[in-house]
Amino acid sequence: MLRIALPNKGRLNQECRDLLNDAGLEVRASNERALTASLGGEFEAIFVRAQDIPEFVADGAADAGITGWDLVAESERALESRLDLGFGRCRLVVAAREDSDVRSLKDLQGTPRVATVFPNLTRSFFAVSGKMVQVVPVSGAVEVAPHLGIAELIVDLTSTGSTLKVNGLREITTVLQSSARLITAANAADESRERSLTELVQALASVIAARDKRYVMANVPRAQLDAVKKILPGISGPTIIDVMNGGTMVAVHAVAPAASIYKTLTALKQLGGEGILVTRIERLMA
Repeated sequence: MLRIALPNKGRLNQECRDLLNDAGLEVRASNERALTASLGGEFEAIFVRAQDIPEFVADGAADAGITGWDLVAESERALESRLDLGFGRCRLVVAAREDSDVRSLKDLQGTPRVATVFPNLTRSFFAVSGKMVQVVPVSGAVEVAPHLGIAELIVDLTSTGSTLKVNGLREITTVLQSSARLITAANAADESRERSLTELVQALASVIAARDKRYVMANVPRAQLDAVKKILPGISGPTIIDVMNGGTMVAVHAVAPAASIYKTLTALKQLGGEGILVTRIERLMA
């Protein structure tokens, strides 16, 4: 049974649980504080700190793990991203005080100090940028560093940038785009383990692919099929089914983007569509 390392707390923990449950891998633990759990009877979960997951996977203590890509990149371990899970999106950015003259990397003078909880990524980024900096590793409260004189710049995570603004900081540039990823060690697993990992990736990917899609069914005039195909292109075209005693009407089934579903329904109605039904999709495999 393969072992999957999952974040033990926080928002990532809950979103991991939701995704796994939707994929049919229900998290079954003896209690809320349990360090291990069954994932639908197919895998074993171990709950550890998100920042420790890259090490667990790289060292073979876990066959796979789910954590932020920023933590994977900071670890500098030989790991592969097998699937972008689409949640936990954020950016690692360079920021300076709002009242600073620094508005881009070109404005940096001398060897400024940079406070961060990501020293490896910070050193690598500025080295590639050709800028000399002094990295000041901190364990938290990075935003306060420039105001206390600890550093002139910070490198920290942000989702919307609002926290930076509240703390009187201005974003200068982006170091890294991050999101939750399913990761494995770069060295090839044995055939049996690789097959199980591939099945896990496919199961999770099918849930993610379905989340922003809807299944649309409607009876439409046969004479309007060309127009309907433009409204409902589907994955490889809509499915057309004759309706018993339908006369000039046929049934159309197709997958459509959830974000524009209201426009799709309006367009179908204008073409004479009837009995329109929209349902959620649990899984979608191409």
